[in-house]
Amino acid sequence: MPHIGRLEKNIYFSQGYSGHGVALASLAGTIIAEAIDGEGYQDGYFWKSQNTDLSWRHSSEMARFLSRDALLLIKRSTMKKASVCSSLLCMLFFSATFSSANEVRVYNWSDYIDYSVIDDFETSTGVNVIYDVFDSNEVLEGKLLAGNTGYDIVGPSIEYLGRQVMAGVHQKLNKDSIPNLRYLEPGMMELLGTMDPGNNYSIPYLWGTTGIGYNKDQAKKIMGESFRMDSFDIIFKPEIIKQFKECGVAFLDAPSEVFKAALYYLGLDPNTKNPRDYQGEAYELLLNVRPYIKYFHSSKYINDLASGEICLVFGWSGDILQAGDRAKESGNNIEIGYQIPVEGAQMWVDMMAIPKDAPNPKNAHLFLNFILQPEMMARISNKVKFANANEKSKGFIVKEILDNPTIYPNEETMKKLFIAEIANPRVDRMMTRQWINIKTDR
Repeated sequence: MPHIGRLEKNIYFSQGYSGHGVALASLAGTIIAEAIDGEGYQDGYFWKSQNTDLSWRHSSEMARFLSRDALLLIKRSTMKKASVCSSLLCMLFFSATFSSANEVRVYNWSDYIDYSVIDDFETSTGVNVIYDVFDSNEVLEGKLLAGNTGYDIVGPSIEYLGRQVMAGVHQKLNKDSIPNLRYLEPGMMELLGTMDPGNNYSIPYLWGTTGIGYNKDQAKKIMGESFRMDSFDIIFKPEIIKQFKECGVAFLDAPSEVFKAALYYLGLDPNTKNPRDYQGEAYELLLNVRPYIKYFHSSKYINDLASGEICLVFGWSGDILQAGDRAKESGNNIEIGYQIPVEGAQMWVDMMAIPKDAPNPKNAHLFLNFILQPEMMARISNKVKFANANEKSKGFIVKEILDNPTIYPNEETMKKLFIAEIANPRVDRMMTRQWINIKTDR
């Protein structure tokens, strides 16, 4: 259960969100925080739970959370405090209920949007956006398969989307309500159509690669000026990766992507459907480098790479480039590099889909059509450093990004990339078991 902890008496929300919802949520949050002993926190822009896959940007989301878990929370407080909390939570409940039809709830990857685009959507449509984040496909899929997520839009990667469609999790798009679909690249749509036949259930959001991020100065000190940081050898050869242990190595907490990279490096099929392939060479390869990996996480490495807490990461292209931007903004003189391995790498595509039980599908269609405007998709790509499939958006993307071969790879590199296929459940189970063993093995 999400966890409320000690908060400052004044809870700040992002600029532009005010009114009675903020006042009620702030007041209730303060009182409940004083009544309950916990470790949650508020960071000035997002009000977060202890779980890293949840965050609330808007007061109405906080209100809904507070009302939903009120009874469990109040059990830990005194009866006197509980009665005060109950009154406030009643007000919060009604506030959230009355606004629910005028909102769209989005569940997407962390560090993956330009929030000014959300602001513009709200201004132009009058629909409030509640934006929650996750950092693994497994977390999202677990919630979708359990049902009743309460979300209107979710962001699975294409290979997960494909099997979710087969499971009947998502609803067909009303394409008449999304005229901006016309801006999407035909070649990309054809590729995605192999897992979403007819492109009936989703739109492509952003795409990128999984590769090697590194602190340039540390890499030079360790490996020398002339060493190239563009091979899987760096993360899969124990004699190389161990040299980075002292300055910190991180891997994605994404079993599918890490195993596929290991299989590809070994010359095996990264999309193998044979569970035994996850017990053999690829498993041993990962076990052999495990002692040199500081942690597995799918978003923490962005700030850690930017601050110098780690120096080497196997992660997502745009996240690593964002780390470079954050390092520049901090003025700490850390330079971050990203390389697509010369052997080739996974190209992934994250989609946006509408769950079958979405409470506000009309608003979901409005949101999808809005972000598919070329200028909006360009603003998102400019902010998060990931490529998009909106052909017309290139006219608005800054030259630095459009000409960056690690964001928009050249034809030669594209030929070396592979895309994940729909996973076999037996393979998933085996991969998950092996992944747990790898993570817990020191």
